[in-house]
Amino acid sequence: MFPIHTGQPAQFTSPLPASADVVVIGGGIIGVMTAWELAKSGVQAVLLEKGRIAGEQSSRNWGWIRAQGRDIAELPIMLEAQSMWADIAKDTGDIGLRQTGTLYLANKPDELARYQSWLDDAAIYQVSSRILTGAEVADLLPTATRRWAGALYTPTDMRAEPWVTVPACAHAAAGAGATIIEDCAVRLLDLESGRVTGVMTEKGMIKTGAVVLAGGAWSSLFLRRHNVHIPQLSVRASVALTAPMPEVYAGGAVDNRLAWRRRDDGGYTLAPSGFHELFVGPDAFRALRRFAPQLIKDPLGTRILPVAPTGYPDAWGTKRRWAGDTVSPFERMRILNPAPNKAKVAKLARDFTATFPALGPTRINSAWAGMIDTMPDVVPVVDTCDAIAGLTICTGMCGHGFGIGPAMGRVAARLATGQDTGHDLSRFRLSRFSDGSRLVLGPNL
Repeated sequence: MFPIHTGQPAQFTSPLPASADVVVIGGGIIGVMTAWELAKSGVQAVLLEKGRIAGEQSSRNWGWIRAQGRDIAELPIMLEAQSMWADIAKDTGDIGLRQTGTLYLANKPDELARYQSWLDDAAIYQVSSRILTGAEVADLLPTATRRWAGALYTPTDMRAEPWVTVPACAHAAAGAGATIIEDCAVRLLDLESGRVTGVMTEKGMIKTGAVVLAGGAWSSLFLRRHNVHIPQLSVRASVALTAPMPEVYAGGAVDNRLAWRRRDDGGYTLAPSGFHELFVGPDAFRALRRFAPQLIKDPLGTRILPVAPTGYPDAWGTKRRWAGDTVSPFERMRILNPAPNKAKVAKLARDFTATFPALGPTRINSAWAGMIDTMPDVVPVVDTCDAIAGLTICTGMCGHGFGIGPAMGRVAARLATGQDTGHDLSRFRLSRFSDGSRLVLGPNL
């Protein structure tokens, strides 16, 4: 069941091959889809995961597949992903894929103005999104006691069950020819004259000329070991799962207090709206100046905690230097499994009950947390690395990775093999943090 943890037996235990065309580091949605895309195109791909497939944020997210509210530069990639999801469900079985729509509920007219501004920018892509009046929202959520000024609504958005989806995609990737190995951390890149020639894993060396790093919250730590720096923060986000309850809305919705999403088991996934917790460590301390605009724009949305738990990617005691023949931080913590914020979980239950009292008391069956890897401008890094030839980086999805994952995996696969991605990736370039460019924040919807 959920969450995925190291107590569950490994499902992917292939022996370590001597070589590969491309090695993918990280078994989340991005890494899995990259390996699948490579395998389908006949490329010998090896995916290495230090713990379990989807053990971290890729199984802990809300399960939303949304174009709504995306950064405009992400929209064409997201629309490609949405076109891929139906085929993914055909190839993997029942992953809970449903087209149910997304609602961003507005309490005040100025929120609706922000939604309209996004909608104006997104019009070029002919999205299905539209603004709903307060009366239309009331018709859509008739049992709610709250009344909203209106909403941004995208009926073509979808949902799926992430802890089912990502392992199912991994099995499909393996069926297409990808080699997937769990409990196999990549310690270092093997480099010659600034070029990738292999990866050193805890189980030995794999020779390769191309690597895709899709390490989520661990990416910054891995890159720093190779003197490549990205200002990545990892923030804790708590989520709760309710007992089965009657349906109030089939899709995902969010207002200023909480987000909820109907689930196939009859319950709801609940999360606080706009609230995250940042554990400050050495990398975060160095990067905070970059993140100041985010924090100033939303000063109450992030709670800053001075010390990360032992073993976290940016804990003060986590090693920043290690050798290829010694145990790395990635092996010391197979799955990053933060404890949820209990006070926030209790408040989620109260807020959901207050919004839909006709459902009766909200019973929380379980709660968990994930570490979201985020960037200062709230868009990812998707780029080849100039400093290390053969390295492609696809990380920093900022909590938006699940829905866009299929297309981002396709983009990463094409980057790694020198193909045209079909998309303008300039917004996601690695050099934006070092070339003097002004960082432009993504949508704050």
